[in-house]
Amino acid sequence: MDIAPPELLPAHPAVLRRWRREDAEALHRVICESREHLVPWMPWAAGQGPRETDGYLARCDEEWASGEAYMYALTAGGAVLGSCGLMRRIGPGGLEIGYWIHPGWTGRGLVTRSVGALITAARALPGVDHVAVHHDEANTASAAVPRRLGFTEISRNPAEGGPVTPGENGVEVVWHLDLAPAP
Repeated sequence: MDIAPPELLPAHPAVLRRWRREDAEALHRVICESREHLVPWMPWAAGQGPRETDGYLARCDEEWASGEAYMYALTAGGAVLGSCGLMRRIGPGGLEIGYWIHPGWTGRGLVTRSVGALITAARALPGVDHVAVHHDEANTASAAVPRRLGFTEISRNPAEGGPVTPGENGVEVVWHLDLAPAP
């Protein structure tokens, strides 16, 4: 296994902490409360029940152990507000960053600060020289995060298979941030 990032990342006032299986009830609750907000963008959200949530948390453990992904509960004041993580699915040297938050907590900069904490953690991982964010063009809230953090938009292309969820227009936007040290 590769060296893993810290299991706890400060993103004041949020804290990111590695998902635990005992988070199942809190995660399921926040998904249910966020379902209307998530379904337009995330295909898994419509059918996410307790069994699927348990399976997700089990996969989080497996993927953390293998170094495939590092998924975190986005928390504030001890309450679970959403999820974010680093995933090795964009090729050598890269980590994709994904995120979502309960709609009652949007517009407060928590996701932007959380993604900033993920970038800091990614910089410390051996062999990682860039991070990326992928989202549908219609998801302007997701686009605002990499824009604020200095990512460069590198492509807009038709998504393979077209739109998957009701909010999507089927154009995938990819943002890139080089983590190499400045000369």
